[in-house]
Amino acid sequence: MATSDDERDADEVAVTEGAAAAADLTRPPGLDRERIVRAAIEFIDEHGLASLTMRRLGAQLGVEAMALYRYVPGREDLLDGVVESVVGGVFARDDVPLDGHSGWQDYLMRLAHRFRRLALAHPAVFPLVASRPPAAPWIRPPLRSLQIVESFLATMQDSGFSDQAAVAAYRAYSSFLLGHLLLEVTQKGAQVSLLDLSEGDEDAQRATDLDRYPHLLKLEPLLSQEKSAAEFEESLENLLDRLTQVLHESKNSEDGSVMDL
Repeated sequence: MATSDDERDADEVAVTEGAAAAADLTRPPGLDRERIVRAAIEFIDEHGLASLTMRRLGAQLGVEAMALYRYVPGREDLLDGVVESVVGGVFARDDVPLDGHSGWQDYLMRLAHRFRRLALAHPAVFPLVASRPPAAPWIRPPLRSLQIVESFLATMQDSGFSDQAAVAAYRAYSSFLLGHLLLEVTQKGAQVSLLDLSEGDEDAQRATDLDRYPHLLKLEPLLSQEKSAAEFEESLENLLDRLTQVLHESKNSEDGSVMDL
């Protein structure tokens, strides 16, 4: 694959003229991190997340894979950039603004619709949003965007939720939202695979200033607790209660019809 100069050997240039001169050979004009991330989103939309490699992405951009590493240190950093870019749209859209909401319930409604629109626009990318953040792998349930988690926790606590209540709300809300939307995107052909790093990424942890997310840091002990079994039982009980109401509605309607769940 041709780079900015396919007539010269970059390794030979590095020996004879120095590393800086060799670097110029693999730095195509107009290539930057934003362009690479945008190309990665387009690639995932078209080919799926599992097919994304630095080599294939470089080929799409018309450069050698090594040229990409000047702007994205590795695949995990690239995936973080993809999530940051698509989630940025959650905050940037004007049709359903998150700012200026009228209370926590309105905020959660707006956020849910923003996430669903993201999932529908990028179904192959969305499973990545629901993976574990490399810089804070202890967040449960996992949501790769620390910006969203911080926004959620800040809104709930500003609305009077205690630490424990804010985390309980995050767990219930994110479990519902991510679970529903992951099912929806799989129906559109998206492949849901295990992409998160169980122990996190040291480079990502060094590069991420978690002080930018004060609510996240304060609530780490609660966010890192594993309560999947208890939450499953609680959700199941809530569902059974709702089905009991459905049964009651059907018995008391003339034709057995009920409201949608």
